[in-house]
Amino acid sequence: MHIQHAISCRFPKLPSKPPLHAPTLFPFPPSPLISLFTLHNHHPTSHTHISSIINSRRTHYWVVHKAMPCSSSLTSCCASGDSSSNTNTENHDNNTNGATPRNLKLTQSTFLSSLMPKTEIGVDRFLHAYPSYDGRGALIAIFDSGVDPAAAGLQVTSDGKPKILDVLDCTGSGDVDTSKVVKADADGCISGASGTSLVINDSWKNPSGQWHVGYKFVYELFTERLTSRLKKERRKKWDKKNQEEIANAVKQLDDFDQQHVKIEDAELTKAREDLQNRLDLLRKQSEVAAKHSYDDKGPVIDVVVWHDGEVWRVALDIQNIEDDPECGKLANFVPLTNYRIDRKYGVFSKLDACTFVVNVYNDGKVVSIVTDSSPHGTHVAGIAAAFHPEEPLLNGVAPGAQLISCKIGDSRLGSMETGTGLTRALIAAVEHKCDLINMSYGEPTLLPDYGRFVDLVNEAVNKHRLIFVSSAGNSGPALNTVGAPGGTSSSIIGVGAYVSPAMAAGAHSVVESPSEGIEYTWSSRGPTTDGDLGVCISAPGAAVAPVPMWTLQRRMLMNGTSMASPSACGGIALLISAMKAEGINVSPYSVRKALENTSVPIGNSPEDKLSTGQGLMQVDKCYEYIKQCHNIPCVWYQVNIKQSGKTNPSSRGIYLREASAFQQSTEWTVEVDPKFHEDANKIEELAVFEEHIELHSTDSSVVKAPDYLLLTHNGRTFNVIVDPTNLADGLHYYEVYGIDCKAPWRGPLFRIPVTITKPVAVTNRPPQVSFSKMLFQSGHVERKYIEVPHGASWVEGTMNTSSFDTTRRFFVDAVQICPLHRPLTWRSVMTFSSPAAKSFAFKVVGGQTLELVIAQFWSSGIGSQETTSVDLKVMFHGVKVNQEEIVLDGSEAPVRINAEALLASERLAPLAILNKIRIPYRPTDAKISALTTDRDKLPSGKQILALTLTYKIKLEDGAEVTPQIPVLNDRIYDTKFESQFYMISDSNKRVYSSGDAYPNSKKLPKGEYNLRLYVRHENLQILEKMKQLVLFIERNLEDKDVIRLPFFSQPDGPLIGNGSFKSSTLVPGMKEGFYLGPPPLDKIPKNAPQGSVLVGAISYGKLSFAGLGEQKNPEKLPVSHRVSYIVPPNKIEEEKGKSSSLASKKTVSERLEEEVRDAKMKVLGGLKQENDEELLEWKKLSDSLKSEYPKYTPLLAKILEGLVSRSNIKDKLQHHEEVIDAANAVIDSIETEELAKFLALKHDQDDDEAEKKKKETELTRDQLAEALYQKGLSLAELESLKEVDKTDERSKDDSTTRPNLFEENFNELKKWVDLKSKKYGILLVTNEKRKQRLGTALKVLTDIIQDDTEPAKKKFYELKLSLIEEMGWSHVATYERQWMLVRFPPSLPLF
Repeated sequence: MHIQHAISCRFPKLPSKPPLHAPTLFPFPPSPLISLFTLHNHHPTSHTHISSIINSRRTHYWVVHKAMPCSSSLTSCCASGDSSSNTNTENHDNNTNGATPRNLKLTQSTFLSSLMPKTEIGVDRFLHAYPSYDGRGALIAIFDSGVDPAAAGLQVTSDGKPKILDVLDCTGSGDVDTSKVVKADADGCISGASGTSLVINDSWKNPSGQWHVGYKFVYELFTERLTSRLKKERRKKWDKKNQEEIANAVKQLDDFDQQHVKIEDAELTKAREDLQNRLDLLRKQSEVAAKHSYDDKGPVIDVVVWHDGEVWRVALDIQNIEDDPECGKLANFVPLTNYRIDRKYGVFSKLDACTFVVNVYNDGKVVSIVTDSSPHGTHVAGIAAAFHPEEPLLNGVAPGAQLISCKIGDSRLGSMETGTGLTRALIAAVEHKCDLINMSYGEPTLLPDYGRFVDLVNEAVNKHRLIFVSSAGNSGPALNTVGAPGGTSSSIIGVGAYVSPAMAAGAHSVVESPSEGIEYTWSSRGPTTDGDLGVCISAPGAAVAPVPMWTLQRRMLMNGTSMASPSACGGIALLISAMKAEGINVSPYSVRKALENTSVPIGNSPEDKLSTGQGLMQVDKCYEYIKQCHNIPCVWYQVNIKQSGKTNPSSRGIYLREASAFQQSTEWTVEVDPKFHEDANKIEELAVFEEHIELHSTDSSVVKAPDYLLLTHNGRTFNVIVDPTNLADGLHYYEVYGIDCKAPWRGPLFRIPVTITKPVAVTNRPPQVSFSKMLFQSGHVERKYIEVPHGASWVEGTMNTSSFDTTRRFFVDAVQICPLHRPLTWRSVMTFSSPAAKSFAFKVVGGQTLELVIAQFWSSGIGSQETTSVDLKVMFHGVKVNQEEIVLDGSEAPVRINAEALLASERLAPLAILNKIRIPYRPTDAKISALTTDRDKLPSGKQILALTLTYKIKLEDGAEVTPQIPVLNDRIYDTKFESQFYMISDSNKRVYSSGDAYPNSKKLPKGEYNLRLYVRHENLQILEKMKQLVLFIERNLEDKDVIRLPFFSQPDGPLIGNGSFKSSTLVPGMKEGFYLGPPPLDKIPKNAPQGSVLVGAISYGKLSFAGLGEQKNPEKLPVSHRVSYIVPPNKIEEEKGKSSSLASKKTVSERLEEEVRDAKMKVLGGLKQENDEELLEWKKLSDSLKSEYPKYTPLLAKILEGLVSRSNIKDKLQHHEEVIDAANAVIDSIETEELAKFLALKHDQDDDEAEKKKKETELTRDQLAEALYQKGLSLAELESLKEVDKTDERSKDDSTTRPNLFEENFNELKKWVDLKSKKYGILLVTNEKRKQRLGTALKVLTDIIQDDTEPAKKKFYELKLSLIEEMGWSHVATYERQWMLVRFPPSLPLF
């Protein structure tokens, strides 16, 4: 009370009216403007998007357990009425904070001002008094999705200096491996990494003559939105070319039919079939494109890097992007160097309009091509510091400030931040000596003020004096929804989102503005789980600000705490500008204290602080405060609190939430520890520090504290007593704060927040509670706190609305705080177009306080004078069991489950399914390496290390898989590990999937894969411990393979098969037992190895309004628990048959001779042929064995196999001759007539001797077919080589001696195998190609490729490309060339 009075005496208060802001989180804003709230996602201000569900942007929507941008809305500036947008009021009255009459009418200037709100936080008043303190001298690091240096207003500052000093991709998503070095040939050409021949500009200076080369798919640098636009444009052009080719194919077919009216000749029939196949293939291409399955991987850009004697230079070959083949050539590119050096950028093409910069690392071995991963970062930068000399009303808050862009949103992950990006960004901010950091990203957290990133932030703030500003989140309006790091970290200024009447009228274009400014409905609320306030201050949470050029618009409206954070950050930049100019020492401690003590309260109740923090920041008042305090030491008063007599960890506030806390008074020990910056003078500042503190409580009847405290550098403790016993049910907020007795004008030096949520007890039976006639207007919030009865596990509720006219939209949120868990949250957005009742259900934990929040969206119902009446009925249900999570150990024994209903009669209807399988893997390889110093060396001087683990994974069938690393998953901020990243690739090095702490599921075809896991940390010992880290590959079972587990009423049920249990009614006081049986053995997936785990869900209760889906799948019910089954060892197969009688008839010497022969063949098969010496050794042994066993077919087949497998072939003519000779040797060793006769006979499968003979004969047939196949390929190659080099004498001989050998061989092979099979089909393709029936050849080859379930074979696709090129289909050839690099990249990408 005392401090509030003191502040209100000095600063204006808001108009006294009940607060209309409701802390709720909603994914679908009421208007066309899409809100970017963050649902527990990580991305640009994970606290920013709520409509991210619609917009697929990352926001501060705390329900999804992922972090994202904190913007709540994304629309063009001309969009109308976004009900989830913020509105800033342009009110020049110093005594208000944006409050305006309902009939507010905007002028053109006030309309423009509302698009970039500044009046609300006193910026106009400050700049009117200090026009040159507009951010000049302040440097802001923007931790976000990347900033476009070509965006409007981001070129220069107000005093003509460069606006953006550096542009960095801290994630590595734009990295290009340029470790390959080449030299130019005599014509000045080099071979690019993509295989393209590139011409070097002869004016480029390169003393070493070494050119580093790499390549990148340009779509990997673009956002999904831009890629989608380009794909549409490229497909239009592709379709046009394809239609031209179709027309040409139709004409050729018509011409043929006119020339050959009656076709009787077989060759003519095949010729027409070829023309028809060409037409069919082209038409199929069009059909594929029409079905949106035309997978355009985009153009490839070649990257060339060299050192010109002074700096590293980069040039790109981008002619694949340009329409004009003469544009985009490497030699025409104007070389770039690191942006920090010359501040130049490029644009890929006019079509994409995407700006990029480059940075070179690791001595030219890595080039970072920097683009943004969403418009979010540019928008944020524009709010903070855009400068528009021709449109000053649209200037950012600090147009004189300079920026560095640190991209933390990884393009590979759809703009989600990574630990690597966060760490590198902090390193860059310290290196550039930034004054400020703005970060509009975040996610929910398990432990507040904890983790690797928080440790690094603490160092940056305390040692390097960086001021860190971040969004609080977009997960409101429930309490405990602030996200990490902005709302949960002591060193960071967390900002909530405020909307003024002018913002509502101008930026959001609502039909009638609210009467006063309020906090946005979705803005996250405090406190943190350890009692800290959570939100520090509030700032305008919407703006129309610059966006990247590729969006094809200059500005865009976004709203969210992502926008509030840069607004506050820009305001602080004004303060820094003034402080530097006036010689005032800049400290994050003093600036934060000034902000908190000069903010204007929003709302008129103490509890509003949990929503708005200390209120709406006021730049002008803050600066006056700073000037008055400039001689006072810079101190942060760290507060640690422990409940007396308890061993619980310390907290930063007092938070009484559970019912047990209200039975008596509690005593708390408070430690206040003054913290100085590391460079503080120990004698002049620390030793002499002494303050006389007067302690105040805002309500001493509830919170009692001592009157005074003598505080020195070493800190002091005192006790606080909280007596909640006489409080009414509901939310209460108090503070204990300390005032400097000698300088009371300084306001509170420290605050101890005390939050009390006293729940109502549910005593009636059946257990239900009702709230009637709750009246709502726009932005109104109702909070109800209920003590969930013990035994309750879910809630069924009904919300009934009445007495309104226009459509109403509500957020309905529920939150429970459970120890050592992230808050248990549920939310629903309900829209009522007319009075109606809607039902809902969600999970609860018995014995814990439930906060149930209903909020009418801030812009819902604006313009209507009708209030909405809401009746809410909540019924608690529960089925208590003796064990919630069940593990079936792989035996035949069932698990007994005892169930009871503690509250009321419940329907017991157990359901259990197994729908996933988790297979554990250990790494096959582990390597630790030190990262380079140019971007991975911490400010402390420590070098970051990386552990790369390789796992071998085999899929017997195609499946959707998700990697799971339990020790690392689902945490970015509340973990002591810096980061992790994984990539899944096949044997061709093609990457199918990548991810980080939040793994992605990916459909993979059958085959073998490598999963590489990359973990970063500075501690070598910790990485050493992780070298055997267990990883799980989790895959979903197909619907037909989902296992429904049986229930039994008897323990012998699984074996005897009777006594199945279906359902019953549980009566309070009575327990019922039943048994969960293991899955039938024949239902276990055939490829489930021993030790793998089948995972699913089990539920026990039944909803009163459940649909069919809920009756079949326990996971669709509000409460389900995990059930797992450990796969036992496979049953031992009995030996089939006895040893062969043939073997028993052989003498010992015969068996010994066979063993020796087979051993020699094994040695031959193991010999390498990689150099001349090894080739000679192989030839000697093969000749020796051939002379020893001249007719032994398996040996001759092994020799042929060795010849075919050679890779370093110098004389191709001689090689193919050798292959033909070896194939002939195999063919000659086989009695084909006898073979054919035997294969034509039927054999008794029960005759072991006959079966063995059959297998041996089939093996001989396969060896014959393989010999004929390889002979045919070599004959075709010889013909091709003969055409290329007709001067070779051997080629001349071939033309006379081998005229029909290919045909003869081809016809022979047809007798033994199906030539359309994937194994031998290439020879059929070759035959058709020889006869110039290219359409038929391509069709056969395409069918072979589609039917092949193994990893792609490069030779197939090379042949396909050659056929397409020979037919002249240039557009298809271009498409296939791009895919060649996707399927067969020369190397794995960088992490």
